Parts: sequence; structure tokens; C-alpha cells
Amino acid sequence: MDVRELQYFITVVNQRGFTKAAEQLHISQPSLSNAIKRLEEEVGIQLIDRNTRFFRVTAEGKYFYSEALKLIQHFNLIKEEANKMKEKGPFELSIGLIESSLVWVPNVIINFKKKYSDVRVRLLEILSLQNVEDALLNFDIHLAITNQYIRNNDIDVIPLYKEKLVALLPIDHSLQRKKTVKLQDLANDSFIVCKQGFQSREDILQAFMQLGLRPNIQFEIERFETASQLVENKLGVTIVPENYVKYTRNGKYIVRKIVDMDIRRTVYLAYEKNRFLPEMVSEFMKLTREFFTK
Repeated sequence: MDVRELQYFITVVNQRGFTKAAEQLHISQPSLSNAIKRLEEEVGIQLIDRNTRFFRVTAEGKYFYSEALKLIQHFNLIKEEANKMKEKGPFELSIGLIESSLVWVPNVIINFKKKYSDVRVRLLEILSLQNVEDALLNFDIHLAITNQYIRNNDIDVIPLYKEKLVALLPIDHSLQRKKTVKLQDLANDSFIVCKQGFQSREDILQAFMQLGLRPNIQFEIERFETASQLVENKLGVTIVPENYVKYTRNGKYIVRKIVDMDIRRTVYLAYEKNRFLPEMVSEFMKLTREFFTK
């Protein structure tokens, strides 16, 4: 079995037939058919059902196809990394992250740059569970700093730390004189919360539910920046990570600790465990773990 045979099979499945696949691959149809037969003999399973009138991939073939795609992606990634090393071009480290991590990520990057001064660092805000998974599995990023707990056999998740969530209130809110607030105090306010698919939403609504409360949700957002702007404009109240408030610092709102529920979220380091990771990626992960174990 070689990479070319895997690519032939993937193309046949994508084109749903040998004729179009042969045209795309610029080989004859008999040659392509023979290559697929050789592949089936090598793996010992039937990949294409030739007993039906219409093109059909066997159940085993569908599984083989999904695994072949991963192998081809992995192979292409290694080739790309090898070419970069050969050409000595600028390396790039791609990191998906959440807003609140910006309070500490620069400190890790400073240490990382001491060893890898020529590496270009690309920081992408990737927030929802589906987007984090897709970015890792499609190799769009090397790793993710996320509060989403990912249940995927191809992704490893390492807990880094827990961060407390706090309430944001508009200036002149009726609770402004209180040093702390309770969720019960916020239940009737216009509430701003992350949309479906975000772990923070689940954590916050679960806390209300444990107290037998249901917030008056009036706005659903993706970014805490949007939520804080709505609060600044006196359109509602919200709950955000304490680290996000430290990062933004200059918001025109009131920050209060929540005392009737200890709402925290876990922040993780996630990566695709079957992917070839360059040494620089492993070093960044090592520096990140060390930052939280000092």
C-alpha cells in the first residue's frame, strides 16, 4: 500500500465512480480499477461493491475512506513542514484561543520567542465547541486553548486552570452599592448570555437551575466583548470570566463577585493527538503547562 493508492481510492469515492476519477487523475480507467483491486487485496477487504448497478462503497470501504483521508492529510502536513525546513522559510505556530486567555498568553509567547525568535505566531479566536473541533481536525491550528471539554477520540485535552466567573452590571444599576451580588438578584434583569454550543452558556444556566431560577435571556452573543458593550449601553447584565475583565480593564461597567454560587470554568489545552507536531509546538505546550505549575 502506498500514498498513491490511497489517493486513488479517495478520488474514486469523491467522484462516485471510476470514469470521472480516472479523468481527474489523468490515468486510464483500467489502470485505476486494477490499482483499487490491488489495494483491496493488500488490506484484505472489499472496498467497492461491484455487484450493484450503481456505484456503492461497502461499509468497510466507508471506514477505510475516513481513515485514508486522515493519513493523506497527515502525509501532506509532514511534506509541508519538511519543505519549510528545507527552504528555511518562516515557521508558523497557529493557536486557537478564547478571549480570557489573552491575559496570560503573551507571557508564554515571550518565553517561546526566546528560543524560536523566527517563528511567526498566529492567534485565532475560536470559541464554540464545533469550531474548536473542526479547526483541530482540519489542521487549521496546531493547538487550542479552550474552555470547551472535547469528547473526541482523536483529540487530547489537558486541564490548565479554573477561572471564576463574575457579574457585569451597567453603571447606575440598582445593585451598584453592593460589593457582591447573588444570582437571584440578576434573575429579573435583561440577561446576556452566549449562544447555544458554548460551554460558558451551559455553566451559567446550570448555576441558575441549581437555585431554581431561570434568567430573563434577552440577548445571545458569541463574544464577551459584545456582551460587555451591551452592558455598557445599559441593555442588560451578564456573567463573564474574571480573566476577561482583567484583560479588558477599561470597561465602563460594574464588576461584582457572585456569592450564592461559585461559578467557575475549566480552561484546557487541546490538540489532535494523531497529528505530526513540530518541536516548536511541543515546546509551546510545555511552556504553557509550566506557566500554571510554578
